[in-house]
Amino acid sequence: MSPLQIEQFAARSDNFGVLVHDPETGLTASIDAPEEQPILDALKRRGWNLTHVFTTHHHTDHVEANLALKKRFGVEIIGPEDEKSKIPGLDRGVGHGDRFKFGRFDVEVISTPGHTAGEISFHIPAAKVVFTGDTLFSLGCGRLFEGTPVTMFKSLQRLLALPSETEIYCGHEYSESNARFALTIDPENSALKERARQINTLREAGLPTLPTTLMREMATNPFLRWHDAAIRKNLNMEDATDEAVFAEIRKRKDNF
Repeated sequence: MSPLQIEQFAARSDNFGVLVHDPETGLTASIDAPEEQPILDALKRRGWNLTHVFTTHHHTDHVEANLALKKRFGVEIIGPEDEKSKIPGLDRGVGHGDRFKFGRFDVEVISTPGHTAGEISFHIPAAKVVFTGDTLFSLGCGRLFEGTPVTMFKSLQRLLALPSETEIYCGHEYSESNARFALTIDPENSALKERARQINTLREAGLPTLPTTLMREMATNPFLRWHDAAIRKNLNMEDATDEAVFAEIRKRKDNF
């Protein structure tokens, strides 16, 4: 079976656009639609024809090009049922546990609210990849615009249940600022310090820091490391619940 092909590219000021392509059926999906022209440029570069848009959540910088792409290509837009009234051009609403076919590949829908009330992530098990929108970032997680810390905590637990080798594509290039914050929470983590150095090198060269992997995030992302003894000691929260530790880290990031 030919592998799923993935094209990542910059859009807007700090968004990532992503195209996924099944070479055997010719189907191509845009993960969110942050801006039309970069998507068109990426399609032209790869010689692909757009057939789908997979929407993670309703924020403008993820849906702005939905209607333009539907008009140009006649795409099918698939996104969260819980946000159907807010997503332009939505054709099919999906929710947690739903599965659908994309060419030869099964796509699993994971409910990951917190950043917005109905955000979802798209997991393609055969390709060992997940598209997390603004839920899980490299060294970070989404700001809680419509959810609570407990909501986001549960969403991240769902993503943590995926195989550790899963590649993670997310919606923004936030790794550099996230690394600076992470080092205030977990300053003695040697894997994190090395990762921060790698991120700085990539950004200085104008290169993306994504995709990442779940294994890498589990070792370095403080928003997934609420159980870690060193982090708990640093926060003076040795006996707190996991949810409380996560909430404190999120609060500190909001004020960073």
